[in-house]
Amino acid sequence: MKETEVITADHPEAMEHSLSVLKAGGLVAFPTDTVYGVGALAFRDDAVRRLYPIKGRNAQKAIAVLIAGLEILPQVAAKVSALALCLAERFWPGPLTLIVARHSSVPSAVSSLPTIGVRVPDHPVALKLLRLAGPLAVTSANLSGEPSLCRPSDVFRALGGCFELLLDGGVAPGGQPSTVVDCTGKEPVILREGPISMDELQSTLG
Repeated sequence: MKETEVITADHPEAMEHSLSVLKAGGLVAFPTDTVYGVGALAFRDDAVRRLYPIKGRNAQKAIAVLIAGLEILPQVAAKVSALALCLAERFWPGPLTLIVARHSSVPSAVSSLPTIGVRVPDHPVALKLLRLAGPLAVTSANLSGEPSLCRPSDVFRALGGCFELLLDGGVAPGGQPSTVVDCTGKEPVILREGPISMDELQSTLG
């Protein structure tokens, strides 16, 4: 078991330190607009694979990728449909994960499927880290099957000693995982209900 370091998100060296941990193949937990997540550099296959055992997560389940903005989407998505683009423009940054075709450069550790889940979180700490580090493979910072966590102290209690750095940004404001929508077909399909409803999605699409 390793020692998990804790640093406050407003520390002047917090982001640079987080980046150095990620570049070394480490895992960093941080707040998003929904819950706390723990992540690795999305293109570091070895680091991404570490996310599964610390949670007790099935390795066949894909891990979502968080990005800093819509302009980053082509780095992780092979193609972006008009449907996905419309929803992203309306709801990003926000609690909406879009299932799109996976770019071939994204390691299979992130997703063994031809698809990948992507979103832009609406949280200043998460966005600052993503702008600096680039796409991150991120899963909720809790044991699989247990409730998602919003408090850094709860994250440390649940997973402390399994990852390198906890970026303490206070309580995550959302408390509910994102809505997950499959955008690979002609119509959106909700795979997980969350803060954004089907009615909201449909009203955006007209």
